[in-house]
Amino acid sequence: MIAGYGAFSKQCGLYVSKGAISEHSADIAAAGLKASKTGVTFSPKKPIPDKLITMLALASRKELAV
Repeated sequence: MIAGYGAFSKQCGLYVSKGAISEHSADIAAAGLKASKTGVTFSPKKPIPDKLITMLALASRKELAV
């Protein structure tokens, strides 16, 4: 799995590989989002920027292809 989404009552999450999160931790923080080991949480009112989703998905794909 390259990426997955989850929707909960108060937040949503984008789940990718651990390496993708660590590689783009500065970008995640710059977007004002919080990250766990394998996910980025966001709200529908403040979604993840499309460019960041692309970077995370590509990094996850690259890590999992090895």
